[in-house]
Amino acid sequence: MTAPSRPPSVDSLARSLNSSGLPHPICVDVARAAIEAGDPDSAARRADEFRRTLLTPVVNATGVLLHTNLGRAPLAHHQDASAQTVEFNLDTGQRGSRQAAVGQLYARLCGAEAAMVVNNNAAAVLLVVAALAAGKDVPVSRGESVEIGGSFRVPEVIEQSGARLVDVGTTNRTRLRDYEAAITRANVDAAMVLKVHPSNYRVEGFVEETSIADLATLDVPVVADIGSGLIDATVPWMKGAPPAWLAGEPAAVQAIADGADLITFSADKLLGGPQAGIIAGRADLVERCLQHPLARALRPGGLVLAALQRIALIYLDRQAGTEIPFWKMVGTPLVALEERAAAVVEAIVAVHPSARVERTEALPGAGSAPGVTMPSVGVVIDGDLLEQLRRHDTPVIARSRDDRTSLDFRSVDPADDVTIVAALRGGA
Repeated sequence: MTAPSRPPSVDSLARSLNSSGLPHPICVDVARAAIEAGDPDSAARRADEFRRTLLTPVVNATGVLLHTNLGRAPLAHHQDASAQTVEFNLDTGQRGSRQAAVGQLYARLCGAEAAMVVNNNAAAVLLVVAALAAGKDVPVSRGESVEIGGSFRVPEVIEQSGARLVDVGTTNRTRLRDYEAAITRANVDAAMVLKVHPSNYRVEGFVEETSIADLATLDVPVVADIGSGLIDATVPWMKGAPPAWLAGEPAAVQAIADGADLITFSADKLLGGPQAGIIAGRADLVERCLQHPLARALRPGGLVLAALQRIALIYLDRQAGTEIPFWKMVGTPLVALEERAAAVVEAIVAVHPSARVERTEALPGAGSAPGVTMPSVGVVIDGDLLEQLRRHDTPVIARSRDDRTSLDFRSVDPADDVTIVAALRGGA
């Protein structure tokens, strides 16, 4: 009888995993788990599985331009490892405002008196309601008392702010007189009216809503959560008329011009920036938000502020159409997408004979412009190749339906076409 072989030491097995790129303490944990499972040979596989749980760059070939699961708006931002004036006033040499630099830029962009930044739009709504209406009532249309992705529910946000929700109108129709009746009700102490963009759904048919301009005639401040962060409905940074899919999407400039006292919106959707929430409007109301204790808990860090500043300067310079990745994707002509897709098919057809170019429909995504699409072009291949694509060194995320894999090129940066070709060639 031969003696059973001894397992390798944890240290030696861990050192054999150095090529995985993982820190040595993680390799030790992986090696120990493999040995304890009685399967030292599984260490390399376990290391790869762990590595794939970490944040990693991917190619978004889903056709959803603002894919929430893939980080929404793609954004490249480099910052040197140096100190910056996050809270320092260069003129006085004293402590300055974290909000001053970026706030002034977004106020200018929106046509507002003042603006500030928090860490996302849910935080923006929470802070505004807490600062303006804690202990008081907030009328909201029943058709806008919504739940948005990630369990953001308007009634719960209002409750957490310390205010009381007052339902107004019906699910499909809410008129100005419904708000007037709610505000003048004997037991209601309305501090503001909240108008919420439904964001990720659309109600059609026998419907009616009250515009910001009409709400502005009420005797209380109007706060409009415009959601997706479109700065200007005229889209002055792009050539020609605004894209058809933007029709009806609320925009910051127009909301302020129509009389909204405050607006809130996301920075990582149609704005094309990092995750953040913007509050803009009347200077006195923004100041109340700045002075509220929650403002410190919800404030962004220097990296986000620097990225937002760069985005704002690009918009003010009318360069968003060529400098912000989301708007570059939106503005890519169909003929350019067709040429790229045809080149990819030519490069992979020997491996995937069924590969062909097809017209597709891309989506804005992230709850922006719900229910609408934009024309696009993709490569379609018979069979479900999703796992193969995900396991490439730089994973490619695509879609599969009816045993066909579709890669939509409107959401793909042209520099990533070579990665798609490599991923499709690799597993065949």
